[in-house]
Amino acid sequence: MKKLLSILLIAALSASVASADAKAGQKVYLKTLKAKFNMNGTKFAAEHTVAEWEELFANDAKGFIKEYGERFPTAVPVLTNPSMSDKLQDIGDFAKEYGSDSGNVPSCG
Repeated sequence: MKKLLSILLIAALSASVASADAKAGQKVYLKTLKAKFNMNGTKFAAEHTVAEWEELFANDAKGFIKEYGERFPTAVPVLTNPSMSDKLQDIGDFAKEYGSDSGNVPSCG
């Protein structure tokens, strides 16, 4: 019984942490990239499927930086700033959580 409770507790905490990253990513997106990309979080997340977002954010978000840097040149200094490295992963969690085929819709405009 203790083992089952431990497993359930770990699973609940893991789900909570994953959700926290998506929430943090949503906040970072709205604060740092919304104005640069000229689109709200809902529109941004729906630009790609979950699998496409996973690919873009693989390898330290190199694909994301390349694609969005080309589309939005004024965002390049923000995207390539070393202090954004961890934040980009949170933005990736947000994008994957609300990708076009995820069935989820963020509560940000």
